[in-house]
Amino acid sequence: MAVKDAAKGANMLPLDQILDGDCIEVMNALPAASVDLIFADPPYNLQLRGDLHRPDNSKVDAVDDAWDQFDSFKAYDQFTKQWLAAARRLLKPNGAIWVIGSYHNIFRVGTALQDQGFWLLNDVVWRKSNPMPNFRGKRLTNAHETMIWASKSEGAKYTFNYEALKELNEGVQMRSDWVLPICSGHERLKDENGDKAHPTQKPESLLHRVLVGTTNPGDVVLDPFFGTGTTGAVAKLLGRHYIGIEREESYRKVAAKRLGQVRPLESAALETTLSKRAQPRVAFGTLVERGLLRPGEALVNPRGQAAKLRVDGSLVSAEHRGSIHQVGAALEGAPSCNGWTYWQFKRDGKLIPIDILRQQIRAEMHD
Repeated sequence: MAVKDAAKGANMLPLDQILDGDCIEVMNALPAASVDLIFADPPYNLQLRGDLHRPDNSKVDAVDDAWDQFDSFKAYDQFTKQWLAAARRLLKPNGAIWVIGSYHNIFRVGTALQDQGFWLLNDVVWRKSNPMPNFRGKRLTNAHETMIWASKSEGAKYTFNYEALKELNEGVQMRSDWVLPICSGHERLKDENGDKAHPTQKPESLLHRVLVGTTNPGDVVLDPFFGTGTTGAVAKLLGRHYIGIEREESYRKVAAKRLGQVRPLESAALETTLSKRAQPRVAFGTLVERGLLRPGEALVNPRGQAAKLRVDGSLVSAEHRGSIHQVGAALEGAPSCNGWTYWQFKRDGKLIPIDILRQQIRAEMHD
């Protein structure tokens, strides 16, 4: 799809399409504030000098394409400034952007992001479990790339599926260093000659983590440097919409073929663990109104101290009275307390957390 076609209809988005053209021109032709997330893998401006060979004298298939070459740092900075401005215009007020790069360019991109008004949230180190060796032996093996995650502006309510990422990480809070393999084997796309279709194809595992963590089903994800379509393939699989921009015809052909083979997951498979903040609010008094707890019943804390429940959902102990949170904090001599996880009630001789009852009500709301 060409630039002029992308501009048709002021309020229309070319969802789930690959657009042909310069990324800045195409982005400027799209409706403002229409995209939820941007994942950008811009040229790294590697500044390679001469061919690189392995110890057996075979040539390394390095990134020496014209799209990665710039006359100077000034030219690269100007390009970065322009595409980031176009990207920021496209983002919804609560939208966010991910930009990936290497030591050649990521620091310059980071400065440009802040200059444009983006608010940096994290930098993530993608540590490659199988990096390419340093064949010349003159530097450290370059075993990582850096991703910058930023919201459109300070105070934006960006999407962050904290609990989903925690589940991906075996119940442990997701860190900012991700150990994932580079794209290889059957995942590495080849052209008609059997060569790499794209020199910097990213692994789907990387985009899976980004999209599960920072988008929701139905969101629009734009990739202005689409390449062979990793962002689009993972977005389609996960029930997100994608918009790809790619000026190289050979890449567009490979991406289109790849995307045609992706089958979206069923809706049930797309559900993720909700954060506690995203779950429906349940007032403690509701448990009393519903008869799940009875006025006069005793709630017990972890140290065996008891407080009696009153008809309005408040508690009274020997020395304190107030909400489940206030009485819990007072008994602990703490500034605050999560009463839902602090108090227990007794049934059939067993102590049960009151949060079980809250989850029961939430399940009914969900149904």
